[in-house]
Amino acid sequence: MFRIDDPVTVLRSVGPARLGTLRRLSLCTIGDLVNHFPRDYRDRSVITAIRDLEPGIPATVVAEVKKSPDVRIKHKMTITTAEICDNSGVMDITWYNQPFMRNALKPGKYVFSGEPSWFHGRMTMEQPEYEAVTGKELLSGARIVPVYPLTEGISQKMMRMWQKEALDGLPPIEETLPAGLLREYNLMNRDAAIRNIHYPESPAAFNSARRTLAFTELFNLQAALFRARGVVKKREGIRLDDIDISPFTERLGFTFTGAQSKVLAEIQADTCSGYMMNRLIQGDVGSGKTAVAMAAMYMTVKSGRQAALMAPTETLARQHYTYMKELFEPLGISVALLTGSLAAKTKNAVKKDLASGIVDIAVGTHALIVDNVSFAALGLTICDEQHRFGVRQRGALNEKGPAPHVLVMTATPIPRTLALILYGDLDISVIDELPPGRTPIKTNAVTSQYRQRIFNFIKNQTDEGRQAYIVCPVIEENERDLQSVKTYAAGFAAATGLSPAILHGRLKQDEKNAVMEGFSSGDIPVLVATTVIEVGINVPNASIMLIENAERFGLAQLHQLRGRVGRGAAQSYCVLVTDAWNEITKKRMKAMTSTTDGFALSDLDLSIRGPGDFFGTRQHGLPEMRVANLYKDGDILKEAQAAARKYYREIETGDENQELRWLL
Repeated sequence: MFRIDDPVTVLRSVGPARLGTLRRLSLCTIGDLVNHFPRDYRDRSVITAIRDLEPGIPATVVAEVKKSPDVRIKHKMTITTAEICDNSGVMDITWYNQPFMRNALKPGKYVFSGEPSWFHGRMTMEQPEYEAVTGKELLSGARIVPVYPLTEGISQKMMRMWQKEALDGLPPIEETLPAGLLREYNLMNRDAAIRNIHYPESPAAFNSARRTLAFTELFNLQAALFRARGVVKKREGIRLDDIDISPFTERLGFTFTGAQSKVLAEIQADTCSGYMMNRLIQGDVGSGKTAVAMAAMYMTVKSGRQAALMAPTETLARQHYTYMKELFEPLGISVALLTGSLAAKTKNAVKKDLASGIVDIAVGTHALIVDNVSFAALGLTICDEQHRFGVRQRGALNEKGPAPHVLVMTATPIPRTLALILYGDLDISVIDELPPGRTPIKTNAVTSQYRQRIFNFIKNQTDEGRQAYIVCPVIEENERDLQSVKTYAAGFAAATGLSPAILHGRLKQDEKNAVMEGFSSGDIPVLVATTVIEVGINVPNASIMLIENAERFGLAQLHQLRGRVGRGAAQSYCVLVTDAWNEITKKRMKAMTSTTDGFALSDLDLSIRGPGDFFGTRQHGLPEMRVANLYKDGDILKEAQAAARKYYREIETGDENQELRWLL
């Protein structure tokens, strides 16, 4: 019998050379091996008679080899051919450049799987997968067959053989979940699940095994996140008054959409409940998240508390401050800006006013969370573009008051399953409706051969008083990349006679402010920038977004960039330039040109790139899922999250479930 921590060298035919190959797959122990799950399956359980084979339709036959194969050489290619037969007829099987098959295929009965075809009037099967019928259990045919992720030097037949040997030699695999949880969610025990994920006893057994292992992965992940964040228990919080917000909405000048009103009602219910609100507002570009957040600020201030909004960039913070000051001050609400670039005297004055309660609303950057910033009565914290902040930064802002309500916003439409993991400690509200009257942005994807025509179009638009963004993808902001942006801007100027401004992350803050103020005011017609313009900038007069090397961006980021235009009354355009027309790029460019629905794009992005790469989530520390698919397993994720939350709370309160003490 094997143990789960035995090295893979206890298996037959795994010597030092094979061990080195298996290590490339991180398979060092028996436990690593049996947890290396199939990526796909082939249903070879139906045996077809030779006479019933149809060209082009994959099939499995059980047939006899009467004599050793023939080998011939044609056009410097070795061709190995054998004749096989069953009770219904005969056919040929052929391998190319595999002369060893002459000795590998002995006379006897075999299972062959492949795609048959007609060749010179005879049915043949080229390069079939085969396995000798010896009376032992078949692994590669006459059953549902697993297909594993491999590396060079390992075949599917080897991997199936090792998996079978390991599973047969292991005692029952230890359970990791409590028996009560298995019963409650109708899960298999872990031993049965692992054995059936490799070699399913039936389709029903496979489905149950897959669901069990996906549930376990998601349960463990969610429980670990709850443990790291320590925010599962519902905390008592500030009870805000039920405020009439009509003075605010009248000042706002437009009516909330149905989606905005729904989310605002959820916020009102939270803040009036007596418990601390932890809510994420997820909305597409231009859906009106900020207006809802400002309504929450209004309710907070009118309840006698202060509010704070933290933005990821000084440019965005200043934009919010300017708009909020104009909106709130006529309502008797004071607004102050706190950023790192302010003069020391101004910073100190703002900090003093926040501490005394003179200032009702603070808008700023990370400067809000430094140690010497305090609030007289902080009741609400808001993080704009939540993905730009870490959990600790959000927590640092929340610690500026006694259990303030928490509202975070993101304009990146994250698929709901991924949002449940990234923001598992938050209730999620979705604004999935755009304000009426928005003119859809026309999006086109072209090659660089069209660049001069695009430049001419930009020139025509600027002659009509419009403005344009041009985005160049700077992956690392080194001198070479910066020079490429400058060179691009110079080439654009030479081609059009326009003088574009340049914006990138290495500029000093006052230089960035000057460029953005010039662009916002209309003095700068064209802005050549890196993705620093992605977040939040609002220039209604900008009507063109040109994105170079569009293949370097994910769909979510392309959609964010596109959202910088289309904010005014004029027709707006987004042009995606790429010369990398592989299949994935084609699919993504087609998606961008066919829909402006950010949530649909985010789902496609997740399906193409996987959860680890989507929006850089590897940087959030999320492991790669072996079984669970965040694109398809939303229902399982909801169950696993509810279970993790329940069991975590029971442990915190000292109830049973000693088996899950590791969660703490």
